[in-house]
Amino acid sequence: MTEPTRRSEHGSDEHHNEHHIVSPVTYAIILGCLLVFTGLTVGASFIDLGETRLPFNLVVYWNPVVALAIACTKMVLVVLFFMHVKYSTRLTQLTVGAGLFTFLALVGMTLSDYMTRAWGRW
Repeated sequence: MTEPTRRSEHGSDEHHNEHHIVSPVTYAIILGCLLVFTGLTVGASFIDLGETRLPFNLVVYWNPVVALAIACTKMVLVVLFFMHVKYSTRLTQLTVGAGLFTFLALVGMTLSDYMTRAWGRW
């Protein structure tokens, strides 16, 4: 049975900072998933997945898209389980989410600058 939360003198709830213990089986499962995804990345590198032409002369090459999708999946597993973000406080989860959002915003701004340049037209 869990101990009830206590009210501090400022009216906020006090929670006891308990550390979540992750079982070695969970770590083994995550390790197996990471090894499988690494194998998928290596296997996908030997297969030509082709390209797709989009409007405005944009071309999507599927090999980097698949490799980045697998890498992002592996990154999520590492952050959630090995860095214990899954079992952390909401503030820690918010901090990781804010860092990810900032990274995506910076990459998006860089790509939008790169794609809208008038290369060779000056």
